Amino acid sequence: MPVDPVDLTARLIRCPSVTPEEGGAITLLADALSAAGFEVHRCDRGGIANLFARIGAKGAGRSFGFNGHTDVVPPGPAQDWTHPPFGGLVQDGVIWGRGAADMKSGVAAFVAAAIDYITQSPLPADGALVITVTGDEEGSSVDGTPAILDWMTDAGETMSACLVGEPTCPQVMGEMIKNGRRGSLNAVIEARGVQGHAAYPDRARNPVHALVSLLAGLTAQPLDAGTAQFQPSTLQVTSFDVGNPATNVIPGAARAMLNIRFNDAHSGASLSRMLQDRAAQVATDMGVEMTVEVSISGESFVTPPGPLTDLVQGAVAAVTGVTPALSTTGGTSDARFIKNHCPVVEFGLVGQTMHQVDERVDVADVIALKAVYGEILRRYFA
Repeated sequence: MPVDPVDLTARLIRCPSVTPEEGGAITLLADALSAAGFEVHRCDRGGIANLFARIGAKGAGRSFGFNGHTDVVPPGPAQDWTHPPFGGLVQDGVIWGRGAADMKSGVAAFVAAAIDYITQSPLPADGALVITVTGDEEGSSVDGTPAILDWMTDAGETMSACLVGEPTCPQVMGEMIKNGRRGSLNAVIEARGVQGHAAYPDRARNPVHALVSLLAGLTAQPLDAGTAQFQPSTLQVTSFDVGNPATNVIPGAARAMLNIRFNDAHSGASLSRMLQDRAAQVATDMGVEMTVEVSISGESFVTPPGPLTDLVQGAVAAVTGVTPALSTTGGTSDARFIKNHCPVVEFGLVGQTMHQVDERVDVADVIALKAVYGEILRRYFA
């Protein structure tokens, strides 16, 4: 009997897997895949639950992989929801709950498609089907998909191509495939001066003025105008903290945070150097000390148009009647790790309600997504 992706989505939603909690979601998938004949391994690391499953020859020449995550962001106050956030209610053609869009429905769709495919169509001798699912995509991601890939390297497991089931369609099912992503950099900047009385500024050095000057310079001009395959890079100040309750005291320190989403005109290293140099110049000019701490979440990447993008575009068009555009817009995903292992693209549902109160998706779209993934497998192993 075919696996119902809607029922599987609902059961996954009922697992309260807010990062880093597993909530029973990984166990549910492991049991389903093991029962279908997959060789299943837990690749847990750092308290994070991770899953690797394969059917077919280890190290096969044609090894198609799916990747996704079962962890979700916190739902916020339950009373703000129309239906319980972990209820997994299916009503009037809609599935409600945290993770419905991002991305328990995507995981359910590719697991259902994979089980149905191997049930109905024996894999070729040189073929293998791989499922990787993490519980740490919405968090730091350090012990999520990177842990799975490290385990695969040690175990001699491979993927020839991979599809990440993140929601990729802005408004209409089938309209967009992500074949690349911008990089992401976070920075914490601290300015330290000399505290003093506001009436005697000559006896103090105001770190707030210095930090404001630095941030004003960083935000005054765009980082670039975009490149051939990417939209313009963006720099956003995300926090500014002084912690000074007194109106007549010049504080001794000020702190800001910022995020840069960058295209292939930059690298994490080049942007880090730029921030360090600009901070050092302002510190010299204004007589304060500045430190810049940078963490790089991932570099920009593109999977060029070719066999993998053609495969996915053709399957999406065949099922939905919509030919998807290739895009590198949006944030980051675990594809930034997988691209070092094999060619990777992303395709999934409409993501309009992800991370929102009353997160939900249409039942029809989940069914269509399973059909797309099944068509991809048929074409890949044909």
